Amino acid sequence: ISTWGGNITSLDILVKPQSLQSVSKALLDNNIGYEVIIQDLQKAIDEENPPLNEDDYEDRAGHRLTWQSYHRLADIYGFLDYLAASHPNLCSLHTIGNSIEGRPLKVLKISNGNPGNKAVWVDGGIHAREWISPATVTHIINYLVENLNREDGALQNIDWHILAVGNPDGYEYSHTTDRLWRKNRRRGQCYGTDLNRNFGHHWGGKGSGKHPCQEIYGGSGPFSEPETAAIRNYITGTNAGAPWKAYISFHSYGQYILYPWGYDQVVPQDHGDLQAVANKAASAIRAVTGAYYRVGSSAILLYPASGGSDDWAKGTVGMKYAYTIELRDSGRYGFVLPASYIIPTATEALAALKAIASTVGRGA
Repeated sequence: ISTWGGNITSLDILVKPQSLQSVSKALLDNNIGYEVIIQDLQKAIDEENPPLNEDDYEDRAGHRLTWQSYHRLADIYGFLDYLAASHPNLCSLHTIGNSIEGRPLKVLKISNGNPGNKAVWVDGGIHAREWISPATVTHIINYLVENLNREDGALQNIDWHILAVGNPDGYEYSHTTDRLWRKNRRRGQCYGTDLNRNFGHHWGGKGSGKHPCQEIYGGSGPFSEPETAAIRNYITGTNAGAPWKAYISFHSYGQYILYPWGYDQVVPQDHGDLQAVANKAASAIRAVTGAYYRVGSSAILLYPASGGSDDWAKGTVGMKYAYTIELRDSGRYGFVLPASYIIPTATEALAALKAIASTVGRGA
């Protein structure tokens, strides 16, 4: 079996066909109740991302993203290149490093250039199989570029630094070879390091694997992977002066708004502030789509996981508001969320982002 998701009340596991009988027996023998959520995973994968015809791209101006399907890395990067070229007064594109296989890591900075701005980091695609994450982040990018001048000052007076795909090698591999691939593509005894166990705050502690064949393998050391090292180097070295105030990392799935700490079941001194803003974000989500997102600290609400990016952003960099937002759904589709859910998921993610930004942009 492999674990997909879960919390203190339930666990989602994937069972291979040849193990169905033995796993079912073990659960029954131990009086563990279960229900089958996805009967045929391959069928779900086959139906998740219907191909678009070239006719669907006819009205696109300069890029191929539609948010009607999950796009490959080339389409995402083409979209970022287009925005930087077509909105030079608002957008600038920065290659902050390269992946283990040499793909560029591209951060789009969206800024009105005001000297008093605060800086906010947003990322997606740290885990390869979480396709809804880059789709959501690119949708947010599109909204900010098209509508920033119509938003209130709190949203405008932020320098947005957005990494849509933090694990480009794994993302491509999940499209071409293994839909459920999670890690990056470092060669070794087994391929891959879990990038969200590789950040340098309490690295290697609870909930982090020591063996390269584990899905939660934290790497040979903190920031051992070029992807996480590039994020660290950019955030700590090249921010052009605006103070970092918030870090928002989009993952899936489960519908949670999580804040530090992830490394153990403890909370920061200002957890009341983090909880209050997260509650505001969850309320904003319910107002636009009706979806319910649970709020709490990562280790307490879910489970300990050391070496996470939000822990590092708060604990090392000092960003006050650090969140991991686990997007849809709550288990019916899991990682294999049909493309028809991209726009509603992105709509509620934007509402959450605005709620967080309204606090940051007003200087709280």
